[in-house]
Amino acid sequence: MFVINDHHTYEQLKIITSPENVMADEYLHNHTYTRLGGKADFYVTPETYKEVQEIVKLSINGNIPFTMLGNGSNLIVKDGGIRGIVLNLGRLTAIDADGTTLVAQSGARIIDASQKALSHAFTGLEFACGIPGSVGGALFMNAGAYGGEVKDVLESAVVVDAKGDLLHLSADDLDLEYRSSNIPDKGYIVLEATFRLEEGSYDAIKAVMDDLTFKRESKQPLEYPSCGSVFKRPPGYFAGKLIQDSKLQGKQIGGAQVSLKHAGFIINLDSASATEYINLIHFIQNTVKAKFGVNLEREVKIIGEDLGV
Repeated sequence: MFVINDHHTYEQLKIITSPENVMADEYLHNHTYTRLGGKADFYVTPETYKEVQEIVKLSINGNIPFTMLGNGSNLIVKDGGIRGIVLNLGRLTAIDADGTTLVAQSGARIIDASQKALSHAFTGLEFACGIPGSVGGALFMNAGAYGGEVKDVLESAVVVDAKGDLLHLSADDLDLEYRSSNIPDKGYIVLEATFRLEEGSYDAIKAVMDDLTFKRESKQPLEYPSCGSVFKRPPGYFAGKLIQDSKLQGKQIGGAQVSLKHAGFIINLDSASATEYINLIHFIQNTVKAKFGVNLEREVKIIGEDLGV
């Protein structure tokens, strides 16, 4: 349901950015990898940094709830959707190289950044060749895979803060740790990332990326919608192995299923609701805790409202 039915806000958003970049009452399952999520009151896709700043200021001045969506690859949006303004930076996708520095806008896919690095024979971003998220999302959670992570190569970032001001920050300013940063706590919106890479051999870099791509495609259920790895790796264990040893592969609640291909993934097998997906996450956590005494911490973020709220 369209809760913030504010014609003035709608018109203001269309002044800040192009009218085609503003959608009212938009289903968010159209914009998430899991194909889950109810409606956003306003779904906005700005084209410039200035537009992002102005939208943040509009939300502050109008006391309008504001949510940064990213590209929805490591996210579950609840069935009741999200009130207020939902911002997506999918139109900010430029990636440029200067020396061994790669500058990527936040809406670009981190996969595309790794491919750009390959084209210049820059080494350091090979680990990201199979991560489905955006550059902004990769910084948000310090994304990583196969022994590499964003903090290893990030030099600096351009962000908009919670007041709408543009800031230039060093990587150290973001407190990057295992699958976390201070970006959510600070209310930052990442606009741009600068990666410091090294010169390498094109053939050697490509061989590593080809190998990682093969491992990903052969082991992960990419043929179904999912949010990727659901849980962080618990100290001394592997989440997927714990779930597998708990005999939960194939476990299904509604249309959500623990993948038979990789136990660390939950797939949207058959028009699952967000509630079914989340209930399956809780079932896995409770089962693993009861069987092994290990607490599985979610890597995936859950946002939005329950249906009917």
